[in-house]
Amino acid sequence: MSEIEQKKCCAKTTMRSKEEQKKLIHRLNRIEGQIRGIRGMVENNAYCADILVQSAAVNAAVNAFNKELLANHIRECVARDIREGKDEVIDELVATLQKLMK
Repeated sequence: MSEIEQKKCCAKTTMRSKEEQKKLIHRLNRIEGQIRGIRGMVENNAYCADILVQSAAVNAAVNAFNKELLANHIRECVARDIREGKDEVIDELVATLQKLMK
C-alpha cells in the first residue's frame, strides 16, 4: 500500500518490528487458506456440519489474531500515547474494545 493509499484509509499508522509483522502476516495467511478451504467445501457440496466446523475454526483464528494485535496495540501504541499525555487514546481503546465485543 502506497503512502497516499495509507493516508486515504487511516489517519494513523503503526510501525511494527519485522518479527511482529511476520507473525501477523503468517496468521493472516493461515486464515486466508482456511477461507479458501471452506470455499472449496461449498463448491464441492460438502456436508453443512463439516463446513460449520471449519467456519468455527476460522472464527477462532481471527479471534487469536485480534488478541495478539490488541495486546501489541496496548503495550506499544496506547502506553506510548498515555506517557505522552494523549489521554484521548483511552476513549479510542474503549471504542475499539466495544467493536471487538459485538
